[in-house]
Amino acid sequence: MKNVLVLLILFSSFTIIGQDKGLNFGVKAGLNYGDNGKIEFTDLTNAGDNLLSENADDRVGYHIGVFLRGDITDNFYLKPELQYTQNNSSYSFNNRELDYDLKKLDLPILAGVYLLGPLHVFGGPSLQYIIDNNLEDVRLSNVKNEFTVGVQFGVGLQIRRLNIDLRYERGISENQAQSIDENTGQTIRVDSRPNQFILSLALDL
Repeated sequence: MKNVLVLLILFSSFTIIGQDKGLNFGVKAGLNYGDNGKIEFTDLTNAGDNLLSENADDRVGYHIGVFLRGDITDNFYLKPELQYTQNNSSYSFNNRELDYDLKKLDLPILAGVYLLGPLHVFGGPSLQYIIDNNLEDVRLSNVKNEFTVGVQFGVGLQIRRLNIDLRYERGISENQAQSIDENTGQTIRVDSRPNQFILSLALDL
């Protein structure tokens, strides 16, 4: 809860500054396509040997949120965003498929440059607070770090009040959720870092 308040306070601060300088406030929503990291099964009774390690399969998720955009110069802008995101991925092994769902709050703090007319490129850090994570048929503990950092960069088109952009996001803080199978003694670890492409549609209000 403390980390959620930190994100809200940070975005509120940007909003207050934006109101003083007459910046643009808006709403956004879109789709995510990608995955999280590997799933690993470790045998604690046999010197911690890895029994299985599988990469995630890509799945579609979604996000919805708000943003504040301010032009610092004619060609340069800053754009903090606050959004709710659900990432989905799946793991296939031994004729079995497990779905992994991750819900989080994101606060990307982006800097962008207008190149030609409505075309712009941008990038920056993304602060992330993990609300919930769920692996199908497996009771996972909380992730190691609820508050993590990622990076986003992409390209977009700003046409009057409408903006569409495509970006790539990668989590850079190592983070895992894990569970221990009491019957087999195996430890299950899931890498919760996002690795995805994000398509967003935004509207200035």
